[in-house]
Amino acid sequence: MAAARAPRTAIIDIGSNSVRLVVYQGPARLPAILFNEKVMAGLGRGLAATGAIDPAALAKAQIALARFASLAREMGVTGLRTVATAAVRDAANGGDLIACAEALGLKVELLSGEQEAKAAGEGVLSAIPDADGIVGDLGGGSLELVRVRDGNVEDRVSFPLGVLRIPALRERGGKAFERHIARLIEEAGWEGRGRGLPFYMVGGSWRALARLDMTLADYPLPIIHHYELTPVDILRLSRTIPHLGKARLREVQGLSSSRAATLGDATALLSVLLKHLGSSTTVVSAFGLREGLLFGALDARTRALDPLIVGAREEGRLLGRFPEHGDLLDRWIAPLFDEEAVGDARLRHASCLLADVGWRANPEFRAERGVEIALHGNWVGIDATGRAMLAQALHTSLGGGLDVPAPLAELATPAQLKRATAWGLAIRLGQRLSGGLAGPLERTELIVEGSMLGLAMLDADRGFYGEAVERRHNALATALGRTPSRISRT
Repeated sequence: MAAARAPRTAIIDIGSNSVRLVVYQGPARLPAILFNEKVMAGLGRGLAATGAIDPAALAKAQIALARFASLAREMGVTGLRTVATAAVRDAANGGDLIACAEALGLKVELLSGEQEAKAAGEGVLSAIPDADGIVGDLGGGSLELVRVRDGNVEDRVSFPLGVLRIPALRERGGKAFERHIARLIEEAGWEGRGRGLPFYMVGGSWRALARLDMTLADYPLPIIHHYELTPVDILRLSRTIPHLGKARLREVQGLSSSRAATLGDATALLSVLLKHLGSSTTVVSAFGLREGLLFGALDARTRALDPLIVGAREEGRLLGRFPEHGDLLDRWIAPLFDEEAVGDARLRHASCLLADVGWRANPEFRAERGVEIALHGNWVGIDATGRAMLAQALHTSLGGGLDVPAPLAELATPAQLKRATAWGLAIRLGQRLSGGLAGPLERTELIVEGSMLGLAMLDADRGFYGEAVERRHNALATALGRTPSRISRT
């Protein structure tokens, strides 16, 4: 009921390829997507040749806008932004679509290329706070390049190189196409600007390219965010794509026919960009312009929050039994891991926040539920290795024992999984000792002295130390190579 009363915000994104409505609800730093629908209107198709939006595409977009305006009203959206990008900006009849939108009660923000670029960069920073490199946002009508570093958007530029424009450019031949792209990059002062840095890919066509590679490589984790492709991978894909039939492409999960048609063009552009920017690798970002618009509207304090921790805390609040128990649990087990790197400490914190998410599941499948949430949850600020460590911790804490479920061993090292297992055992001890209540954790303490793993507690609380607690204390001590001991405290 509390979630149902939370404010809902929404963005209608009138892009060159699609028109989309996304409705959000939840914490401002990382709201969940409540509703997401798109219409492939193709506003930018043929724009380069005619200078105008095709009447059929215009009509399709108008129908989509009418539906989206009605849905937003019915859903009780309190904050609605309608933005339009390259196709509407460049088309001679773009004003017709804006007028239609305004007649529906939608106030359209016509974003400039620089505003698009800034939003794309902030979208990546929202999902990958430590991003340091070049963001490339490939839309239907334009390509934006953005330098991100230290949590800030720096230089940015927009080029008329959307996937709907590239086919005409490639008809001139491969060398002419590369020369054209190289000239644009050089004239804008971006030659070599990404040398040795990652290239963060934003946009449906590049995400489709990554999905294809994941399928061809039998990648064990079907999560597009933070997936990496090297220049060698891009070269291999450029040679493979022309030989893939429709049947093979249909096997790629989440790859629509419209996106499949852009794979060759998206790969050709990416190859040239990496060559002339000098980027060392590519990283896919699930967040882009829309998320960047949300992120850009936040105050500095909210922007600085860790998106993984915010997301895990909200999930724990919705699915767990004891509000804020995860934060207390993390503080309770922290003395065992005080030498951990900051990156591991935040994964441990997320594990504690999610430690109770499986309690509604059948007891025989709670551990499996924990792994599922960790691996496939809509998390950002975490890579595949982090997801595997999170999954191992939840698997162990929810009764899965010390074994390593598939496919975690393919995503993290044995040492990393061993560490996560220790987190899980510590969480399991804390939950059993406290029964999920705050008091027992606030009055007890884990102490490491020499080879001893002590549990210090008041004499009045000795009744909490039952058989099940002793068993879990012993299991944790054994995993850490220590001897368990119960200590009286005053």
